[in-house]
Amino acid sequence: MADKHERFLVIGAGFIGSEIAAALNMVGKKVALVFPGSAIGDNVYPAHLAQFINEAYKGKGVELIPGDSISDVEKTSSGYKVTSKNGRSFEVDGVVAGIGIKPNVELAKAIGAKVENGIVVDDRQRTSVADVFAAGDVAQFPNALLGKARRVEHEDNALQMGHQAGRNMAGADEAYTHTPYFYADMFELGYEAVGELSSKLEIVEDWKEKHKTGVVYYLDQGRVRGALLWNVWGRVDQATALIGQPGPFTAKDLIGKISAD
Repeated sequence: MADKHERFLVIGAGFIGSEIAAALNMVGKKVALVFPGSAIGDNVYPAHLAQFINEAYKGKGVELIPGDSISDVEKTSSGYKVTSKNGRSFEVDGVVAGIGIKPNVELAKAIGAKVENGIVVDDRQRTSVADVFAAGDVAQFPNALLGKARRVEHEDNALQMGHQAGRNMAGADEAYTHTPYFYADMFELGYEAVGELSSKLEIVEDWKEKHKTGVVYYLDQGRVRGALLWNVWGRVDQATALIGQPGPFTAKDLIGKISAD
């Protein structure tokens, strides 16, 4: 569709929405990005980094519509008419929703499987129903490293968990111990990240060059719960190992802990 049309509206500014908006812009399309927050990724990044990303997108020509959401999408003869909850109207050729997923758990419910934030599985991907397994975006699994149940919507988790579920269905009886990582590319900016990232956690920043290259740590009661490797590559294993350490860590302890070179 993008090769034949010019005007696009992207809904949501998480890692999927922001990446799609950047990709469309980079191939010359006119892009508007609508999201409920005040800045791109403001629920994940430090506030000043989120604002820097905002300015980077605007500098590339992406129209940002923060603090808003979509109330209606209507098909027209020439494309789509989109109306926001704040009363704005957009005439576009295509609409992309990058707003996460609602896991399809109806079949699991129908057979009596336990469902919370997704289909609940144990560390072997077994549901509460005998001989029924679940994996990927739909599965809420025990993350051993973080010590909590999680449901992760990303390629790495789906691939790794699916592989392990297949082995266990064939009789391997092995625990899924992988801590998923995720990544995104936004114009010349990009990152790899692992663990739990939330702007509500304690944040420690270690910049080699502010907003350009650095590591952001997310802590809870002195333990590292996640790491954002901002334009830093090949350090996921180090970050994962750090999450596994009990700490407690102070901000001083973490400066230089993972090299940004």
